[in-house]
Amino acid sequence: MATARQRIWGWWFYDWASQPYNTLLLTFIFGPYFAEVARGYYMGAGMEEEAAKAAAQAYWGYGLTVASVIVAVLAPVLGAVADGTGRRLVWVWVFSMFYVLGAAALWYVVPGGEASNLFWAVAFFGIGFIGMEFTTIFTNALMPTLGDHDDIGAISGSGFAFGYLGGLVALILMLLCFAEGSDTGKTLLGIDPLFGLDSEAREGTRFVGPLTAIWYVVFMIPFFIWVKEPKMPAGRLHIGAALQSLRELLVSLRFRKSLAAYLTSSLFYRDALNALYGFGGVYASNVLGWSITQIGVFGILGGITAMVASFLGGKLDRHFGPRFVIAWSIVVLTVVCVVIVGLTRESIFGIPLDPSSATPDIIFYICGGLIGAAGGPLQAASRTMLVRHTTPDRATEAFGLFALSGKVASFISPFLIAVVSHFSGSARIGISPVILLFLCGLILLLWVNPKGEQA
Repeated sequence: MATARQRIWGWWFYDWASQPYNTLLLTFIFGPYFAEVARGYYMGAGMEEEAAKAAAQAYWGYGLTVASVIVAVLAPVLGAVADGTGRRLVWVWVFSMFYVLGAAALWYVVPGGEASNLFWAVAFFGIGFIGMEFTTIFTNALMPTLGDHDDIGAISGSGFAFGYLGGLVALILMLLCFAEGSDTGKTLLGIDPLFGLDSEAREGTRFVGPLTAIWYVVFMIPFFIWVKEPKMPAGRLHIGAALQSLRELLVSLRFRKSLAAYLTSSLFYRDALNALYGFGGVYASNVLGWSITQIGVFGILGGITAMVASFLGGKLDRHFGPRFVIAWSIVVLTVVCVVIVGLTRESIFGIPLDPSSATPDIIFYICGGLIGAAGGPLQAASRTMLVRHTTPDRATEAFGLFALSGKVASFISPFLIAVVSHFSGSARIGISPVILLFLCGLILLLWVNPKGEQA
């Protein structure tokens, strides 16, 4: 029988195991690599370079849109079913397979090739992305059983900090041992990729998929050993009853103004944050011309600030509450987005810069540090805020609805970025919808009770 402390550590290990999907695949390694592959394909088809960059960003955006729609449709239904049956861990097992298979298959995304190469790249990524999102819903639903109400914020913040540390370690390992520079063919250590991987075929960079899958399998072991299903009355699987329960929950939002306001607020600001993670590396590749190695170093900086800030954010959450942490994180991220949209290698807000200097790079590195410092606490405080609006027996359903509230806008965000990138012909301008989303989320927080429904 696992102790209470072991259960918390086991739950934290999910964050450690799953974070590389965001760190390595979504943001810093595979996303930018896909941008390179797609850009090369479009230029080979006769597009001008800037148009090819915008087209690559748009394709990535449309792929994320489809995956997010699937999560949005199924998340609340699966959550209601899980609560109705009293079974959650079985769903973690099921969607872990999606995670592992989707990640591992990214090995087959080779440079060049036909348009089908781009399709299978986003398809494989989407399968793993769906697995990551659904396992997160069901592991988050276990959080209310881990400690007292006042301790949940610190547990959540420490979990995110531990997860960011895992992502950081995985990113450093990838850069030092596998990801080759597109010019040198060497890793950050100045060596050939390990295991005899062919740098000309970009096998070192492509190994990010199998590495992410292996990492997850190994580090989920403590979770499955120490985290057990809470003792609840077992039920049978009744889809109709689950859907009716979900409908009742949605109808009840008319009378739960704080929860309704919070779900709507988080719909916007979490979507905007996901857009930063989903397009940050692609932006650096397209707009600043960064290599995979440079983007990886950028990720290390963001990972360090996220890890430290998530831990400190958990302490602030305990003393000032999650709404305080959420609001200030949104303010910081909004300012960062304004700077990103105004930045090119040649200027910032129209003020000329020397394109050969390090100034644009330094500015973007600072932005990356701030994204990590604000994004980590924002995510940790968000799930704490939801816990204040639910009970342990309805937690999975609530987190399913939470996922729905995020994904309703989460597929809109990449879609807007894809559309603006496509029609503006600018990868930089394409990021601009994120600013409006953050501001909407910040304003709606005014209607959220800081103590939730457990005041």
